[in-house]
Amino acid sequence: MILHKCKRLVLLSSKNPSFFYKPHFSFSFSLIFFSSSTENQATNDLAVTDFLLHKHQFSPETASQVASVLPRVKNLQKSDSILLFLKESGFSRTQLEKVVKSRPGVLSASLDNTIKPKIKIFQDLGFPANDIAEIISNDPVVLYRSADNRVTPSLSVLKSLLGSSAEVAKVLKISGWFLKNDLEKTMVPNIKFMKSCGVGMEQIIKHIYNFPRFLLNSLNNMEKFVKTVDKMGASRSSKMFIYAVRVVSSMSDENWELKLELFRDLGFSEDEILVMFRKAPQVFAVSARKLKKVMEVLLATGKYDISCIVNCPASFICSVEKKLEPRMQVLMILDSRNLIEKWPSLATIIKMSDIKFFEKFVNPFLNEVGEVYMSNGANRNSQDRIKEEL
Repeated sequence: MILHKCKRLVLLSSKNPSFFYKPHFSFSFSLIFFSSSTENQATNDLAVTDFLLHKHQFSPETASQVASVLPRVKNLQKSDSILLFLKESGFSRTQLEKVVKSRPGVLSASLDNTIKPKIKIFQDLGFPANDIAEIISNDPVVLYRSADNRVTPSLSVLKSLLGSSAEVAKVLKISGWFLKNDLEKTMVPNIKFMKSCGVGMEQIIKHIYNFPRFLLNSLNNMEKFVKTVDKMGASRSSKMFIYAVRVVSSMSDENWELKLELFRDLGFSEDEILVMFRKAPQVFAVSARKLKKVMEVLLATGKYDISCIVNCPASFICSVEKKLEPRMQVLMILDSRNLIEKWPSLATIIKMSDIKFFEKFVNPFLNEVGEVYMSNGANRNSQDRIKEEL
């Protein structure tokens, strides 16, 4: 059909050269090439879908999705070599699908210049095939990073800090951000700065695992975070210091001020806010909704007030549904029936394990509170024990 239209255009132009200058020519000419492009893309999509579906057993959904976003693939044989190499390197079909879905362009990448060098770096450092496959499939961007300027130096820094390839692999499975940043310009100076603030390496290493992006801030920002923490009165000798810096780093200046304002609105004085921050800075990362809910549950008992919460800010971190509400319900029922002489301190209730709470406040009064404790989200182990007793 397209060939027929082209022949007709040539014939018309030979009889009337001014034809090409008429408005209808622009529309006809665009239509021809639009139709051609659409047909070519459709052919390409079908070829890619068939290739992934039948040659490499991708799911129909993944094959179709990749084909729809992938530019024209000129050499499916090249794509086949890439996928076969990754399979031989230990990638499962599921991991291959993750890589291709995340980075469809990998099918057109250079096997020798892009893919193989990155795999070899991990292999030379002693990473098992399954670890390499998991790390890369979790974040395929590493395949596009410079081997000499990013991947190798980052792995070297991590290994010097963590001690072994196994520990490095554990961290990279948690987050691939360490291979996206220049660690010599971020993590290394930040660690040196944290140590100068009195933070021990044990705590620093713990934060590498638990909060991967924390030490990847710029040094200038890290210094700014520390100034904020110092202003809040947190002691650099406290084990809570690095947690305080991490919490501040997780918020913009505007959101930090909003969080302080929220505590004021909840009824806390400036001094009380400072006390809570020094005791449990993690509380300042808790959502506004949860902070309000915890306040509501505790104050509704009539036994705990703001001063109790200030003395035990960790109560804001507890699960409302699984810990606070069930325990408060039990204590209120026991109190209404004069089965307890004195309410335990909030700190005691928060620190008490589920089993300890069960043994002291539930087991002796199963008929009164057993069912309530279960229906209000008690810990599964406690529920099982209640069922046995009943």
